Amino acid sequence: MLKVASFDIVFQEIPGEVTLALNLSNCPCHCPGCHSQHLAQDIGEPLNEELMDGLIARYGAMITCVAFMGGDAAPDEVAQWAAYVKERDLKTAWYSGRTSYPKNPRTLDYLKLGPYIESLGGLKSPDTNQRFYKREDDNWIDLTSVFQKNNLAS
Repeated sequence: MLKVASFDIVFQEIPGEVTLALNLSNCPCHCPGCHSQHLAQDIGEPLNEELMDGLIARYGAMITCVAFMGGDAAPDEVAQWAAYVKERDLKTAWYSGRTSYPKNPRTLDYLKLGPYIESLGGLKSPDTNQRFYKREDDNWIDLTSVFQKNNLAS
Protein backbone atom coordinates (compact mmCIF):
# COMPACT_ATOMS: atom_id res chain seq x y z
CA MET A 1 0.00 0.00 0.00
CA LEU A 2 1.34 3.41 -0.97
CA LYS A 3 1.46 6.03 1.75
CA VAL A 4 1.71 9.78 1.25
CA ALA A 5 4.16 11.22 3.77
CA SER A 6 3.76 14.77 2.45
CA PHE A 7 2.84 16.70 -0.66
CA ASP A 8 3.57 20.05 -2.24
CA ILE A 9 3.03 22.07 -5.38
CA VAL A 10 6.34 22.17 -7.27
CA PHE A 11 7.55 23.90 -10.41
CA GLN A 12 10.98 22.43 -11.16
CA GLU A 13 10.66 18.65 -11.03
CA ILE A 14 8.65 18.40 -14.27
CA PRO A 15 9.68 21.03 -16.84
CA GLY A 16 6.74 23.07 -18.09
CA GLU A 17 4.29 21.64 -15.55
CA VAL A 18 2.80 22.82 -12.27
CA THR A 19 2.97 19.61 -10.32
CA LEU A 20 1.33 18.14 -7.27
CA ALA A 21 4.24 16.10 -5.89
CA LEU A 22 3.26 13.23 -3.61
CA ASN A 23 6.17 12.09 -1.42
CA LEU A 24 5.64 8.38 -0.89
CA SER A 25 7.13 6.50 2.07
CA ASN A 26 8.51 2.97 2.47
CA CYS A 27 11.33 3.58 -0.02
CA PRO A 28 13.41 0.40 -0.33
CA CYS A 29 16.36 2.11 -2.06
CA HIS A 30 18.17 3.61 0.98
CA CYS A 31 20.49 5.67 -1.24
CA PRO A 32 23.45 7.05 0.76
CA GLY A 33 23.18 10.84 0.86
CA CYS A 34 19.48 10.87 0.00
CA HIS A 35 17.89 14.23 0.83
CA SER A 36 14.65 12.49 1.87
CA GLN A 37 15.88 9.66 4.11
CA HIS A 38 12.73 9.92 6.23
CA LEU A 39 10.80 8.44 3.27
CA ALA A 40 12.40 5.05 3.97
CA GLN A 41 10.15 4.85 7.05
CA ASP A 42 6.59 3.53 7.10
CA ILE A 43 4.95 6.93 7.60
CA GLY A 44 2.09 8.92 6.19
CA GLU A 45 -1.49 8.51 5.16
CA PRO A 46 -2.61 5.61 2.95
CA LEU A 47 -3.17 6.73 -0.64
CA ASN A 48 -6.82 6.16 -1.48
CA GLU A 49 -9.46 7.71 -3.73
CA GLU A 50 -10.67 10.10 -1.04
CA LEU A 51 -7.17 11.52 -0.52
CA MET A 52 -6.32 11.70 -4.22
CA ASP A 53 -9.65 13.24 -5.23
CA GLY A 54 -9.44 15.69 -2.33
CA LEU A 55 -5.98 16.88 -3.35
CA ILE A 56 -6.95 17.20 -7.00
CA ALA A 57 -10.10 19.14 -6.06
CA ARG A 58 -8.15 21.33 -3.63
CA TYR A 59 -5.63 22.43 -6.25
CA GLY A 60 -7.90 22.10 -9.30
CA ALA A 61 -6.84 24.11 -12.32
CA MET A 62 -3.63 25.22 -10.59
CA ILE A 63 -1.97 21.86 -11.36
CA THR A 64 -1.23 20.19 -14.68
CA CYS A 65 0.57 17.09 -13.41
CA VAL A 66 0.75 14.69 -10.47
CA ALA A 67 4.17 13.26 -9.63
CA PHE A 68 4.71 10.17 -7.53
CA MET A 69 7.97 10.80 -5.71
CA GLY A 70 9.01 7.29 -4.73
CA GLY A 71 6.78 4.26 -4.49
CA ASP A 72 9.57 1.93 -5.56
CA ALA A 73 8.31 -0.81 -3.23
CA ALA A 74 5.02 -0.95 -5.19
CA PRO A 75 5.55 0.00 -8.86
CA ASP A 76 2.31 -1.67 -9.97
CA GLU A 77 0.38 0.53 -7.54
CA VAL A 78 2.15 3.62 -8.89
CA ALA A 79 1.04 2.60 -12.40
CA GLN A 80 -2.56 2.10 -11.19
CA TRP A 81 -2.64 5.50 -9.49
CA ALA A 82 -1.10 7.12 -12.56
CA ALA A 83 -3.95 5.67 -14.65
CA TYR A 84 -6.44 7.02 -12.09
CA VAL A 85 -4.89 10.49 -12.35
CA LYS A 86 -4.85 10.40 -16.16
CA GLU A 87 -8.61 9.77 -16.10
CA ARG A 88 -8.85 13.21 -14.47
CA ASP A 89 -7.06 14.83 -17.43
CA LEU A 90 -3.79 15.44 -15.63
CA LYS A 91 -0.31 14.43 -16.71
CA THR A 92 1.60 11.93 -14.61
CA ALA A 93 5.19 11.48 -13.51
CA TRP A 94 7.19 9.04 -11.41
CA TYR A 95 10.49 9.82 -9.71
CA SER A 96 11.98 6.39 -9.11
CA GLY A 97 15.27 5.05 -7.80
CA ARG A 98 14.85 2.09 -10.15
CA THR A 99 17.09 1.67 -13.16
CA SER A 100 14.52 0.39 -15.68
CA TYR A 101 11.09 1.27 -17.00
CA PRO A 102 7.99 0.02 -15.17
CA LYS A 103 5.76 -2.67 -16.69
CA ASN A 104 3.03 -0.28 -17.82
CA PRO A 105 4.72 2.99 -18.76
CA ARG A 106 1.73 4.18 -20.82
CA THR A 107 0.16 5.52 -17.64
CA LEU A 108 3.13 7.87 -17.27
CA ASP A 109 4.02 11.03 -19.19
CA TYR A 110 7.33 11.62 -17.39
CA LEU A 111 9.78 9.34 -15.65
CA LYS A 112 12.95 9.94 -13.62
CA LEU A 113 15.04 6.81 -13.21
CA GLY A 114 18.14 6.02 -11.22
CA PRO A 115 19.24 5.79 -7.63
CA TYR A 116 20.84 8.82 -6.07
CA ILE A 117 24.61 8.42 -6.02
CA GLU A 118 26.05 11.26 -3.98
CA SER A 119 29.36 11.43 -5.88
CA LEU A 120 27.49 11.76 -9.19
CA GLY A 121 24.86 14.23 -8.01
CA GLY A 122 21.22 14.65 -8.97
CA LEU A 123 19.67 15.60 -12.29
CA LYS A 124 21.34 19.01 -12.46
CA SER A 125 24.82 17.47 -12.32
CA PRO A 126 26.44 16.69 -15.71
CA ASP A 127 27.90 13.55 -14.07
CA THR A 128 24.58 12.16 -12.82
CA ASN A 129 23.57 8.56 -13.39
CA GLN A 130 19.91 9.62 -13.16
CA ARG A 131 17.83 10.20 -16.29
CA PHE A 132 14.63 12.14 -16.89
CA TYR A 133 12.34 11.07 -19.73
CA LYS A 134 9.21 12.36 -21.40
CA ARG A 135 6.96 9.88 -23.18
CA GLU A 136 5.94 10.75 -26.71
CA ASP A 137 3.67 8.05 -28.10
CA ASP A 138 5.60 4.84 -27.43
CA ASN A 139 9.01 6.49 -27.25
CA TRP A 140 10.87 7.86 -24.24
CA ILE A 141 12.77 11.06 -24.99
CA ASP A 142 15.72 11.78 -22.67
CA LEU A 143 15.34 15.34 -21.33
CA THR A 144 18.02 15.10 -18.64
CA SER A 145 20.04 17.85 -20.29
CA VAL A 146 17.19 20.33 -19.67
CA PHE A 147 17.91 20.13 -15.94
CA GLN A 148 21.61 20.67 -16.48
CA LYS A 149 21.16 23.63 -18.83
CA ASN A 150 18.65 25.34 -16.60
CA ASN A 151 19.96 23.95 -13.31
CA LEU A 152 16.36 22.99 -12.43
CA ALA A 153 16.33 19.98 -10.09
CA SER A 154 18.66 18.11 -7.81
